[in-house]
Amino acid sequence: MKFLVTCKRVTDPEMKIKVNESADGIVLDDATYAINPFDEIAIEEAIQKKEAMGEGEVVLVSIGGDESIPQIRQGLAMGADRAILVKTDNAENLDSDAIAHILAAVYEEEEPDVLLTGKQSIDGDSSQVPALLAEYLELPQALFASKITYEDEEATVVREVDGGLETVKFELPGIISVDLRLNEPRYPSLPNIMKAKRKPIKEMSIDDLDIELDDQKVVFKKLLAPPTRKAGIIVKSVEELFDKLKNEAKVL
Repeated sequence: MKFLVTCKRVTDPEMKIKVNESADGIVLDDATYAINPFDEIAIEEAIQKKEAMGEGEVVLVSIGGDESIPQIRQGLAMGADRAILVKTDNAENLDSDAIAHILAAVYEEEEPDVLLTGKQSIDGDSSQVPALLAEYLELPQALFASKITYEDEEATVVREVDGGLETVKFELPGIISVDLRLNEPRYPSLPNIMKAKRKPIKEMSIDDLDIELDDQKVVFKKLLAPPTRKAGIIVKSVEELFDKLKNEAKVL
């Protein structure tokens, strides 16, 4: 099987985010970056399935500039075979629709059995790209996967929904987005980190994909930090607790 897996560069999830003075972005001074955690899970899923089958190919795809290469190399060190970098200096301004069109064009060129993505990226948090990809490519989809099995050119996916778990089955090729509980991504070993430096990264531009992107449909106007939480209080009795819940919090 051939897997095409997204590998997006995002600010490190452990980094404390601050809104900049103009409220149109975040403070990036001394920022650190990582693979989008959900994409990292998708990469691990593809590598595990390839290892279990004893054959196959795992291809990473990222959109951005040269600054994305360290994260791509990390994915290659995990065990991916090669990568594609669609180069643009405007990656931060591409909305979900534009990203989906770019990935759809890469899919059509690579023709994988499965396109794996994280359920969302932790910067935009829109969770729109996988569904848009399925629509544009006219492929079956299973989103928020917590378990995936492949057999006889079919995928069976247990997906997390509001009411619990749902199991869906479809014929390949298809689109799958992954959730947190699917696996625990590995730490690359030193030998694999060295090998990753020699693995190929194919660079191309958006023009190379022969697509025209529409005007941006989603525009961020302003960013606001979440309000500071008020300090809690200690009540002296159950009666006082109920009084505050009823008359102040108004949840009873």
